[in-house]
Amino acid sequence: MKRYLILVGLVYVLVGCADTHKIIRQDVVKDFRITPNDKICISVPIDGLYRARVYKGSGENTSRIIYSEFMKRSRMVKLSAAFQEFEAVQEEAKSANCKYLVHSTILNWEDRATEWSSIPDKVEIKIEIIETLTSNTMLLTIIKGTSGVATLGGDHPQDLLLSPIGKFVSSLYF
Repeated sequence: MKRYLILVGLVYVLVGCADTHKIIRQDVVKDFRITPNDKICISVPIDGLYRARVYKGSGENTSRIIYSEFMKRSRMVKLSAAFQEFEAVQEEAKSANCKYLVHSTILNWEDRATEWSSIPDKVEIKIEIIETLTSNTMLLTIIKGTSGVATLGGDHPQDLLLSPIGKFVSSLYF
């Protein structure tokens, strides 16, 4: 019985440490791809919230992760300075001669004290890639992440975005 409890505890710790990610990609334009020479503009989403709590800085964190991944693959990437309404950021992208606007929206942002509550952190963002000249959406993607329940603390929702955003952005290039 004692061995069984130890085994169950070990399985809980190993499984509970694993973060889960889900990328739901909807190609509006079939087989959409970006080349390294395409100029990209990245918008800053409004800060995420859960119930009445606003997570200050979450929009900037999200945009910086997206920006970092595009910078690994494109020669020209512009990051907006702060959150702007869609029409304003779209105009900014046109003025900067960007071919595509990468517009993200935080749908869910839950930063929990998982280490003592066993309630996982959660994040969900929507990323749209819009052709600047036509304003047509080329691609729409939802990225979801959930932390493991057995953490040592210090994890945050933005940590759940690094891997799936990297995979998503990588899939856009030839």
